[in-house]
Amino acid sequence: MKRTIITTAVALMLGAIAAPVFAQTTKECNDEFKSATYQKWYDNRKDHQDVAAQAATEYLATCTTDDQYSAALRKFKKAWDDMNAASDVNKQFEAAYKEKKYADQVRLGKQILVNDPENSSIYIVMGLAGLGDATLLNDSAESAKKAISLLEAGKPFAPLASKDQALAYLNYVVGKSIIKNSPADAIPYLLKAVRYETELKKNPQVYAELAGAYGEGPIAKMSEDYKAKYTTESPESKLALANINQVIDRQIDALARAAALSTDAANKKAVMDVLTGLYSDRNNKSTAGLDQLVASILSKPVPDLPTPLTSLPATTPSTSTTGGTPTSGTAQATPTPGAKKPR
Repeated sequence: MKRTIITTAVALMLGAIAAPVFAQTTKECNDEFKSATYQKWYDNRKDHQDVAAQAATEYLATCTTDDQYSAALRKFKKAWDDMNAASDVNKQFEAAYKEKKYADQVRLGKQILVNDPENSSIYIVMGLAGLGDATLLNDSAESAKKAISLLEAGKPFAPLASKDQALAYLNYVVGKSIIKNSPADAIPYLLKAVRYETELKKNPQVYAELAGAYGEGPIAKMSEDYKAKYTTESPESKLALANINQVIDRQIDALARAAALSTDAANKKAVMDVLTGLYSDRNNKSTAGLDQLVASILSKPVPDLPTPLTSLPATTPSTSTTGGTPTSGTAQATPTPGAKKPR
C-alpha cells in the first residue's frame, strides 16, 4: 500500500510539473508573434527555405484565421510541400529505373510529368518500359511518341547514350505496340528503328517482325483484293500482281536479314524455312540465288516501302513472279531472341 501511495504521489508530481511546461510552449497568436514569425520567414525565404518553411508552419498552426501575412505563408508552404513531395517521387522513380521495376517507372513517371510535362528523360524511360514488361506496351507507346517529338525538337536524350539510340528504340516500341492490330501502320516505325546505327539494326527479331508486318498487312490485303477482283489475266491484273510482288520482295529482304543475323542454329533454320518457301514461290519454284542473297543482304540498305506502280516495269525485276494468283505472303518467321531494352 505504501509503495502504491508513493507511486501515485510521483505520478501526480510529474503531472503537476508537466502542465506548466506544456503551457509555456503554447504560442499565442498576437501581434508580437505574427511580426516575429513573419519576419523569420521573410528573411529566410530565399537562401534558407527550410528555416522559412518551419516559420510558415508555426505561423499557420498558431494563427488559424486569415490575415495580411497568412496568404503569402500558405502559398510558400504549399510550394515547399509540393517540392519535397516531388523530390521524393523523383527518388522513387530513380530507384525504379535502376531496379528495372517497369510498372513503377510508368506510375511514378506520370506523377512527375504533372509538374514537368516536357521532361524528355521521363518520357523515354516510360516509353521503353514496354520492352521490359509487355503488359505495359500500349501505355509505353504513347510515352514513346511524346518522347520522339521532344527529341526531334532538341530535348535531352538521357538516360540513353545517344539521340539515335533513343529514337531507334522509341520507334521500335511504337511499331511493336501496333503490329498485331495494325501491321501496315507498324512498318514505318520498324523501318525507322533499324535505320539508326544501334543494336536494333543487328537484331534478327526486329526483321522477323518487319517481315510479319509486311505479310499480315499490305500483302494480305492486296492479295485478298486481287483474288476478289481478277479471275482471268489482263493488263490490270498483271499490274496488280507486280505491285504485290514489290511488297513480297520487301518481305523476302527482311527475312534474309533475320536469317543473316541469327546466331542460334534452331532460330536460323526456322527463318530459313519460311524464307525458302517464300523465295521459291516468288521465283518459279526455284531457290537459285537464295544463299547469295542471304550472304550479301547486310551490305545493302534496308529498302523503303515500295511506291505503287502505275504501269508495268519495262525490265524484269531481280526476282521474277510466278504469274497468276499471288501467294498470301502471310507466313511469319519464328521469333528469334527478343530485342532488349537498352541500359
